[in-house]
Amino acid sequence: MRLNLLAFSVVAGLGLVQAASAAEGMWVPQQLPQIAGPLMKAGLKLDPLQLSNLTGDPMGAVVALGGCTASFVSPQGLVATNHHCAYGAIQLNSTAEKNLIKDGFSAAAFKDELSAGPNARIYVLDDITDVTAQARAAIAGAGSDPLKRTEALEALEKKLVADCEADDSYSCTLYSFSGGNTYRLFKNLEIKDVRLAYAPPGSVGKFGGDVDNWMWPRHTGDFSFYRAYVGKDGKPAAFSADNVPYQPKHWLKLADQPLGEGDFVMVAGYPGRTDRYALVSEFENTANWTYPTIAKAYKDQIALVEAASKDNKDIAVKYAASMAGWNNTSKNYDGQLDGFKRNNVLAHKQKEEAAVLEWLRGQGAAGKPALDAYAQLQALGTQARSTQQRDITLGMFNRTGTLGTAVRLYRLAIEKAKPDAQREDGYQERDLPAIEGGLKQMDRRYVPAMDRQFQQYWLQRYVALPADQRVPAFDRWLGGTDAAAVDAALARLDGSRLGDLAERMKWFSADKAAFEASTDPAIQYAVAVMPALLQIEHQNKVKRGEELVARPLFLQAIADYKKSKGEFVYPDANLSLRITFGNVKGYTGLDGKVQQPFTTIEGVAAKETGVDPFDSPKALLDAVKAKRYGGLEDKRLGSVPVDFLSDLDITGGNSGSPVLDAHGRLVGLAFDGIWESVASNWVFDPVMTRMISVDQRYMRWIMQEVAPAPQLLKELEAASK
Repeated sequence: MRLNLLAFSVVAGLGLVQAASAAEGMWVPQQLPQIAGPLMKAGLKLDPLQLSNLTGDPMGAVVALGGCTASFVSPQGLVATNHHCAYGAIQLNSTAEKNLIKDGFSAAAFKDELSAGPNARIYVLDDITDVTAQARAAIAGAGSDPLKRTEALEALEKKLVADCEADDSYSCTLYSFSGGNTYRLFKNLEIKDVRLAYAPPGSVGKFGGDVDNWMWPRHTGDFSFYRAYVGKDGKPAAFSADNVPYQPKHWLKLADQPLGEGDFVMVAGYPGRTDRYALVSEFENTANWTYPTIAKAYKDQIALVEAASKDNKDIAVKYAASMAGWNNTSKNYDGQLDGFKRNNVLAHKQKEEAAVLEWLRGQGAAGKPALDAYAQLQALGTQARSTQQRDITLGMFNRTGTLGTAVRLYRLAIEKAKPDAQREDGYQERDLPAIEGGLKQMDRRYVPAMDRQFQQYWLQRYVALPADQRVPAFDRWLGGTDAAAVDAALARLDGSRLGDLAERMKWFSADKAAFEASTDPAIQYAVAVMPALLQIEHQNKVKRGEELVARPLFLQAIADYKKSKGEFVYPDANLSLRITFGNVKGYTGLDGKVQQPFTTIEGVAAKETGVDPFDSPKALLDAVKAKRYGGLEDKRLGSVPVDFLSDLDITGGNSGSPVLDAHGRLVGLAFDGIWESVASNWVFDPVMTRMISVDQRYMRWIMQEVAPAPQLLKELEAASK
């Protein structure tokens, strides 16, 4: 099923206004027929048919960054996204002496724009194809062997992707929806030369820092601009001075009407993950173990970096992007844990699951397959939880700098001995540029002394594991379970030469035999533990093969139950394109205080302390004091708006998503949610869920009055006419 032009009847959607009530729902494009009526009722002024053209205007301007969302905003390939989405590129181009994180960046001309790094990508949607029948046939054809099921689906995925990528201008991804009830192949133009065009000073882009993260009122200028470049022939190409700006077919225009309370807004983006259809047992494990464990680990690593960077600015710069991610995740998990308790999410999910099971029992023989699938999922969950401490500890240890490099390069050498179609995903020819790019940019995110501390942290946690979660091969390499063994292992690893770029690149092309003869201690570790890692991977594939049958069966039962009650069902987020919509709206906080939907630049000045993270540029404070609004004030607010709230349903991955008004014009960029509603990843809360966005008027005000970018303002204004 091709979706370049998805025709549907607007009338057909009118009957689902109640089903798609409130702002809940991360709708897949195929559900546009169902949400056409609700879209119009919420205030959309465009013909909903226009949104069905995923490569047309405005949908064709929305792009993925691989973890964030962005959008074209000019015919010269200018791309708007969040400051925190561009943070890795900003950090990559920063040094202790020339710190773009702190000072910001503005390219005076195209030639001055900076590479966002060899692995930076912009993905432009070209086509979506439904391949559910092929996927189901592959799984069914494997019979009752769970490992063969996984391998059959993997083989199909590789073939579909290889055929789709016959033209190397494209990158293709197979997505599973609703636990495997639907499979769709997404084809994207893969732009490989991405450059940083503009970033405001960090005291604007991260104003409020981790103190204000997930909080309202908010005053963060979370925006930056990339530019997409291609070869002179118009096709994607790796970074080159000869490349030219990409010319998109469509780009978003700035809103020509001021956004206000109650106005319609919508977002198209690539949300990462929600778990609204997870089992109660999966939720309980997340609340009781996964979130607390990961949050603590990240906080511990943050403390290590903070202590080390007090006297070493190089560490502060090189680990800035990692720190931002750890801070964001740990605070998010803490917020979700609070929300779970506050909203009694466990009781809600228990009641919901019990109702589905009771409904299935009432179906008699027809309900038995789904009930059996539920029992199997429960057993698989118990099995996974029995090794979860081991899995997270080894997983994190194997992602530290030199060890992560050694493990990945040795695995690459093993896989390269196979035909490309038989290699493990992540190690095929299509993956080599990303691996090479990671090796080349490692120097900008690695300090040996800091890496050693991370290795020590995870080794200490490994030796504290229960005996039944230990890995014999790892134990043999470690040579003991006490502090002396840990110290000896660290001393050995100090001798690795993989911290050197030339050495890493040498091993990038080495064969398996060369690795097995190496005297480099990090490589020797990889060789020693690889058989055990492959065995764990094998066990995970068997488990996945069991889930390939059980999960879709039970999720289909949930969908059937909801439909029997007149409810409409949308799949959990999975990093594929989704549409969500609603209205600009404030809320009443848990303390009973009414929160207005807009903040203004006066609020920035009111928070000023002169100390990070509330240390605004002098130019900003001067402009606020002089009421220099530059023609961008909203008369209803009496000032320039900074951030605004709406009741849209988003999650991580939506960061940078364009927020469009009723006419499809750009009013802002989504970047956060509020603390009170982060638990909506598991159970949607229609009362408290709010999306925080930076207002495009504040973006222009910063570029006009604070950190000037006259060339970009001129480009944006011309593009909007």
